[in-house]
Amino acid sequence: MNYSDRNAMYWRRNLTVCVFGSFTTLVSLSMLLPFLPLYVQQLGVTSQADVVQWSAVAFGATFFGTAITAPLWGRLADRYGRKPMLVRAAIGMAIVMSLIGLARDVTDLVALRLIAGLIGGYASASIVMIGSQVPRERAGWALGVLSTGALSGNLIGPLVGGFLPELVGIRGTFFVGGAMIAVAAMTTILFVREDFDRASDARQRDRKNRPEGAGSKWPVIAALLMTAMMVLLANMSIEPIITVYIGDLGVPVDHQARIAGVVMACSALGSILTAARLGALADRVGGWSVIVGCLLLTAVVMVPQAFVTQWWQLAVLRGVMGMTIAGLLPAIAKLIRHSVEEHNTGKILGYLQSAQFSGQVIGPLIGGQIGAHLGLHHVFLVTAALLVLCALMNGWVRNRYLGDTVQTNAVQKSG
Repeated sequence: MNYSDRNAMYWRRNLTVCVFGSFTTLVSLSMLLPFLPLYVQQLGVTSQADVVQWSAVAFGATFFGTAITAPLWGRLADRYGRKPMLVRAAIGMAIVMSLIGLARDVTDLVALRLIAGLIGGYASASIVMIGSQVPRERAGWALGVLSTGALSGNLIGPLVGGFLPELVGIRGTFFVGGAMIAVAAMTTILFVREDFDRASDARQRDRKNRPEGAGSKWPVIAALLMTAMMVLLANMSIEPIITVYIGDLGVPVDHQARIAGVVMACSALGSILTAARLGALADRVGGWSVIVGCLLLTAVVMVPQAFVTQWWQLAVLRGVMGMTIAGLLPAIAKLIRHSVEEHNTGKILGYLQSAQFSGQVIGPLIGGQIGAHLGLHHVFLVTAALLVLCALMNGWVRNRYLGDTVQTNAVQKSG
């Protein structure tokens, strides 16, 4: 009996816990976004250009660390179980998040954010667990629900970060975040169930010891991983410096953190409204159609963000963009789930997480550099162009390596 069959009775329960844990940890991680530039200034950085670039580096450091270690954690999940990876991520993030509140300078901030990425990654570990346990025909829906939990955390986090520093101070906010992640760790330890048979899964690896993506699969998987990177790049290219953009739109300094939190939350709110529905749509009509359509729609919505004159216009457009971009990650994870063998699911989903977090590294770096040297408006235009190129690549890969017959069969199996 394989891993998903042994855990068929647990995946709904585990999905509930993982949604809660992903929500909690991402609230803690995202609530620093509105005040990150202010914290950088508090740590001794003065010029606006330096604040923009250091904010982008500090924000991207966590995702750089996760991009490096996600494949390793995925492999270890295949060998030793998915639950230990969830517990490891939650405990590690709880400790490091608290330490960030003790940073002495911006170097400490960047180093601790990097360590958080290297040892953390609860949301990505949740995707590995649920993606491995859920029946393949329900993968799009389940991963969409899990994505909704993570997006809800990204929604609430900036809102919390907009007002919490006024109550407990910027440094105190990190201690609150660490405590929230500790709650997620305890919940995971107590309630997540997993029937992991190391010997049985090892025999499967020995019997099927061949590289994934052999033959015609490797370009398909490569395209999906590239698309996952682009999704996060598009979403994060502006968010680490959005407080500066809000200031350029005329928002007073005293209100910038709060307004930035609202604008960031609008993107997550839009995604919450559509993530599960678009995941279910991918189960019905096929993941490729959802991916290409969402990429093109997101590119269209990205362009007018460069020309807004009021902060509320940006908030509305970010909300619409959240609705269009929400279907991408569930559809990508579903297609990868269908493309790999059972015993290698954790490893390949680990690569998926690595690709996503690479996008979260590259996005802020691109946004920071373009924003500092060319102006923030150009960030939106460059990102939109990249999304169109990514949509064209996916359409070409689908037609070149799958074709109508394979695509039809995939839809029938999903239905």
